[in-house]
Amino acid sequence: MSSEPDSTTVPALGERIRAARRAQRLTQDQLARAVGVTRSAVAQWETGRAGQVGGNLARIARALGTSAEFLLTGQDRPAAPPIATRADEMALLRAYADCTPEDQALLLRTAVRLARREEA
Repeated sequence: MSSEPDSTTVPALGERIRAARRAQRLTQDQLARAVGVTRSAVAQWETGRAGQVGGNLARIARALGTSAEFLLTGQDRPAAPPIATRADEMALLRAYADCTPEDQALLLRTAVRLARREEA
């Protein structure tokens, strides 16, 4: 059995990719860079012209902060959280966990703003 989605699932898959991308406030270019493909490939996925969705599905899901299962089926199962692999990532996570909810929100907004500035 093929791991590629069949043509009946592609439009719904594309809609879910687009919705997840927009929910993360990513442009097609930003998602393309995160996955390692062209903006055109992202546009094709989102409009139901699947291209290489199957081969990239895990990377797409990771970049969108969701699961491959959700993108394929629409079942709302959260993806596993990213794993910190470096000491500085662990230090940031510990500092974040020690903050109040208000400060956590501020830190998150600041980190997102800094990441976007780096991409520009």
